[in-house]
Amino acid sequence: MNNFLTFFVVLIGWIFSLTLHEFAHAIVAYYGGDTSVKDKGYLTFNPLKYTHPIYSIALPLLFLFMGGIGLPGGAVYIETWRLRSPKWKSAVSLAGPTANFILIIVLAIVLQFAPSSSTGIFPGLAFLALLQIYALILNLIPVPPFDGFGAIEPYLSQDILEKIEPIRGMMIWIVIALLWYVPFVSNLFSSLIFFIGQLFNLPLDLLSIGYQQFFFWK
Repeated sequence: MNNFLTFFVVLIGWIFSLTLHEFAHAIVAYYGGDTSVKDKGYLTFNPLKYTHPIYSIALPLLFLFMGGIGLPGGAVYIETWRLRSPKWKSAVSLAGPTANFILIIVLAIVLQFAPSSSTGIFPGLAFLALLQIYALILNLIPVPPFDGFGAIEPYLSQDILEKIEPIRGMMIWIVIALLWYVPFVSNLFSSLIFFIGQLFNLPLDLLSIGYQQFFFWK
């Protein structure tokens, strides 16, 4: 019973976090000048309203089930030429990771009231918090298509952007391959994730239980 409860909590929580991430991009873009996001239906928490439900929902869920990787969702389509300044472009990119950061804080506060037992929703919430940290750090990598690159892209020279363009679509798969197949990279990344988890005082025992209960079929 605990396994299915944890699985349900993480699954629903992860879909919500992906939707919140995309909504944050959209709402900042709206106030930054791109009012078209309202017409596209992005100012909602309905995940099916986003431009790429496969990249925003399906792929992140697939990687979650395959190995607990907090893969960020694909960004909503922003008409960046409508935004009032490069600062707004950066703000739109950073809005998604900021939403993850806020969710980490909320979950960390809730987990401080977790009972000593491993029953209930708390193992699932602990694992969900870890996934949010994963998504936050992954999103801040300064290569396309991650938000970290979107934040610095308005300030890069045209020459640099032209050199990046031919490999832009490959970069996400290179990053995933490094995390999946290169032990040094994956171990370093995992160490960073757990270090940040400790900074937020996430209960490691509940994290471990939540992971085991979520992947009960392994």
